[in-house]
Amino acid sequence: MPGNYFGEMFRITNWGESHGKAIGVVIDGCPPLLELSKEYIQNYLDRRKPGQSDITTPRKEKDEVEILSGVFDGKTTGAPISIMIFNNDFRKEDYQDIITKFRPSHSDFTFLKKYGLRDPYGGGRSSARLTAPNVAAGAVARKILENVGIEIVAYVKKIKTLQADIDTSNVTIEDVERTIVRCPDLNMIREMVDLIKAARDEGDSLGGVIECVIRNVPAGLGEPIFNKMEADLAKAMLSINATKGFEIGSGFAGTEMYGSAHNDHFLIKDGKVVTKTNNSGGVQGGISNGMPIIFRVAFKPTSTIRKKQKTVDSNNNEVELEVKGRHDPCVLPRAVPIVEAMAALVLCDHYLRDKIYHRNHPIDNNNL
Repeated sequence: MPGNYFGEMFRITNWGESHGKAIGVVIDGCPPLLELSKEYIQNYLDRRKPGQSDITTPRKEKDEVEILSGVFDGKTTGAPISIMIFNNDFRKEDYQDIITKFRPSHSDFTFLKKYGLRDPYGGGRSSARLTAPNVAAGAVARKILENVGIEIVAYVKKIKTLQADIDTSNVTIEDVERTIVRCPDLNMIREMVDLIKAARDEGDSLGGVIECVIRNVPAGLGEPIFNKMEADLAKAMLSINATKGFEIGSGFAGTEMYGSAHNDHFLIKDGKVVTKTNNSGGVQGGISNGMPIIFRVAFKPTSTIRKKQKTVDSNNNEVELEVKGRHDPCVLPRAVPIVEAMAALVLCDHYLRDKIYHRNHPIDNNNL
């Protein structure tokens, strides 16, 4: 099964299944002498773990990190870092009805057609449970980026038709973490929470949009053809379960503007080249221009719902399906740290590529 690794200089390999004994990730390419603790990684996993509020899945997983290799005396060694997370709270009995039936808009049908068999318990390899190792790897990448001042903040921008108004210039993780819905616009919290709870009570689900801003990105990261910064970000974001769209900067709204209005005019501010506007979203020609990178990711409503639905089974019979189990009525609150993690993996990979390939000098561990 190809497609289990991501990145070039900073490469991760994701492994495990939703209801298997454990899930994990192997990180290759992390520089040595980076200060790294289990507690630092755990902090980010705790933001993603299930059962954290009454608008998320009630599945209870501690998601405790075990670092198996690559760290000695609190510092990375330069060897591959192996991280494992044990699965504990799984209920295979909840999935008996979908062993032969295909959940609408889920991966059940396509997975079986591709591989000839599938693990129905929690979705197996195709489960969003497998984003946990990516968040752990993203924490390591984030540690590298923090040392050069790069900040990554994601938040819920929209739930169904409810859209927040957020100032990307100063929003912080602390602002995001103040509410269970992870939306820093306090005027929208009650409506968003009520909408999610109403969908949950009806056995239904909701989608929405997560926005992410990356600040203090140096100009010059990214490549001009196949490894464009926005292309790698798009691939990273669309690898997250339930994503259906990606846009950067003005995105699709830019199609309604004249070039004279859309162009980001250059000017000098505090001795630096900046742009008056940021319709490019911090990327021009596939390469970062030094302005904040701003993008949005669309998440569809969770496909596994409790409402009775029509479907077919593996014997080509038309049947009805009523799914049991514990599922998020809206994935967006828990997807926020996943978006940040995948963004960190892309930025870290490009940062290390730039230092080694283009700057032609070894990494200075005092200034990662």
